Amino acid sequence: MLKQTQIEHLSDDIAPATVRLGAVSYLNSRPLIEDLEQLLPTSSIELDYPSRLADALAEGTLDVALIPSIEYFRRPGYEIISDACVAARGEVMSVKLYCRVHPGNVKRIAMDEGSRTSATMSRIILAERYGAFPDSEPLSMDSMTSESNADAVLLIGDRAMHPPEEPFVEIMDLGQMWYEWTGLPFVFAMWVAHRDANTTGVASALNESRDRGLAAIASIAAAEAPKLNISPAVALTYLTENLHYRMTSAERSGLQLFHELASQHNLVNQNANIVFSDFVTA
Repeated sequence: MLKQTQIEHLSDDIAPATVRLGAVSYLNSRPLIEDLEQLLPTSSIELDYPSRLADALAEGTLDVALIPSIEYFRRPGYEIISDACVAARGEVMSVKLYCRVHPGNVKRIAMDEGSRTSATMSRIILAERYGAFPDSEPLSMDSMTSESNADAVLLIGDRAMHPPEEPFVEIMDLGQMWYEWTGLPFVFAMWVAHRDANTTGVASALNESRDRGLAAIASIAAAEAPKLNISPAVALTYLTENLHYRMTSAERSGLQLFHELASQHNLVNQNANIVFSDFVTA
């Protein structure tokens, strides 16, 4: 049970609403769910892949979810309810496009089924930077690059952090590509809710969970690293240097640019509006 002081801090004397909440099971979002079950004690919390959470939110089986940013622009009736997010201001390490040919010659790309944001991002970068408009095929969330013979393979999440066993003409870190090209951060995932959902106190709980996660980042890295067969040092660098967890005005600008570029390529609803709840960002 939450202490009274915790409840007051979270929601100005109003306990958080009961919600069905979905969070991502990757290392990159682990700092966003620290003590979340304690902070939302009456809510249900489901861990799954980003794309599956987006579908569950769209179907109404979840009220709040950490979803790929592209999904926000594909369905009406959503709002961003927290300034806790998964973003990058440069190399991200866990979103990579493995090219067997020069990027300008990519005719077919295998897309990791785990995320739709990175798939859209790769299409935008190939089109805008290299003039390539490849066909695509799905790559299951348990597969590696060797299980597709496509010209390029997109991997996201924990799998992308391991060096591939085969050589490639080019390996593109999409976070770094985006930042060098636009000068803006890229928001990979954010907390989204249906606008008609009762989310009283939930944003405060999500922000508090993020703050606790960042305070415990070293212990999180040490605990999660063995599960992924990486060193604690690599995990800590990833969580502290490759990722950013607060949506400031720079992240908002990056999010808006992503929508504009995706709209130009007919990949999202061109009339979608970015709606933020009343949380405050710097």
